[in-house]
Amino acid sequence: MSDCNRWSFQRKIDWFRRQFAQHASLPFSEVLPAQVIASALKTLCVHCYDSLYNLVTVLWLFLSQVIHANPTLAATVENFLAWRLGQGMAPCSTDTGAYARARQRLPEALLAMLTRHTGVAADRAALDPWRWLGRTVKLFDGSTVSMPDTPKNQAAYPQSRAQAPGVGFPLARIGVLFSLSVGTVLDLGIRRWAGKFQSELAMLRDMISTLDARDVLLTDRYLCSYMEIALVRQQGVDFVGRMHSHRKVDFRRGEQLGCYDHVVPWSKPARPPWMSREQYAAIPATLSIREFRYRIVRPGYRTRTIVVATTLLSDERYSVADIAKLYRLRWDAEINLRSLKTMMNMDVLRCQSPEMVRKEIWAHLLAYNLIRTVIAQAAAKHDKHPRQISFTRAMRTLEAFRSPVAHTPSRQLAMLYEHMLQAIASHEIARRPNRLEPRQRKRRPKPYALMTKPRLQARKHEAKTR
Repeated sequence: MSDCNRWSFQRKIDWFRRQFAQHASLPFSEVLPAQVIASALKTLCVHCYDSLYNLVTVLWLFLSQVIHANPTLAATVENFLAWRLGQGMAPCSTDTGAYARARQRLPEALLAMLTRHTGVAADRAALDPWRWLGRTVKLFDGSTVSMPDTPKNQAAYPQSRAQAPGVGFPLARIGVLFSLSVGTVLDLGIRRWAGKFQSELAMLRDMISTLDARDVLLTDRYLCSYMEIALVRQQGVDFVGRMHSHRKVDFRRGEQLGCYDHVVPWSKPARPPWMSREQYAAIPATLSIREFRYRIVRPGYRTRTIVVATTLLSDERYSVADIAKLYRLRWDAEINLRSLKTMMNMDVLRCQSPEMVRKEIWAHLLAYNLIRTVIAQAAAKHDKHPRQISFTRAMRTLEAFRSPVAHTPSRQLAMLYEHMLQAIASHEIARRPNRLEPRQRKRRPKPYALMTKPRLQARKHEAKTR
């Protein structure tokens, strides 16, 4: 029997789950159960053939690659070679072609399905103290990612028009729906960075159907729009967001709830181009919106005033102080995006085609969700909140323990997990309220001139001047 056939499909999946601390003895073990992976493969009509780069192995290698400090194909294949030799198997080739072709066969829908499942499962398993007044809060925010300058990438995700052709890089806009309780990704939208129906609002509209009744959607001021709030309310979801700068607020109007706190009717605007006549007819003519203003006072700084719009109309159940505290947590979406783009190196992608770029984004999000799940396990075990634990330190700790976890006998595994979770829980984020850091670099870059023409033209120019 060949080396690749030694393990059964069930054993391959169990070993894959072990790599990311999805063990039966842990509180969030059902986030990625074996039957979910098997069901996803069956739903997508994907067969897991017994081969060197079978689907489960490629999935593990892809996730390991995106969180590795050196996320290259060569480093990933060499790590796979070292793992096989450590398992007593025959060595594999160090050529990256077979692994690259296997990644192309990995269905994007599988990565998306597992990402959504892990995010939702961890959010639903969150402890009650992690929720806001007993309710589930979901954050939405957007950003952009860059990718290699290839003709296929440029055709699918063009570069900024402010850059000359051949000088810039293709850009994709992403919109991410996060869980506030555990920080996992619940859904994702990928669009061009600019163009008609490519905005964050368009991506949010696609995700509204995935929200559950009694959820609270927390967004920034750009998404504070009548139509989106109306669609959210049709799902039974409440909205909290900062007032859009173009909307005027007059606290002398409406039903007064307190000082600078009132409920006013918003009138339905004209039908936007993206909405059908049937959808527009179903939108109510008015919405009751609560508007309130609160002040942020910091010694040595100017006092700031924030105006918040929300559909939480009861001032007895939802006080101004509670909602203001919730709105401040909207910054968690920015922190989560920073963890994805900076700590997990998703800011600049590496794949050469749009199909693989999307897979690479989903692989980052799936790995991120599994790390967030481990953080939630550590927080539940040691009576902490997931927001108190450093994502970066947890990712490094999990990476350090992955090899011992994979090779430890089952009878000793529970003790090793306990030590790993204790180490992760010990990485608390220091309390730094109102921390302000300049977005500047101290270390100077190398004194190279910026490229202002395509590389081929730059090479010809360089050859002439020598």
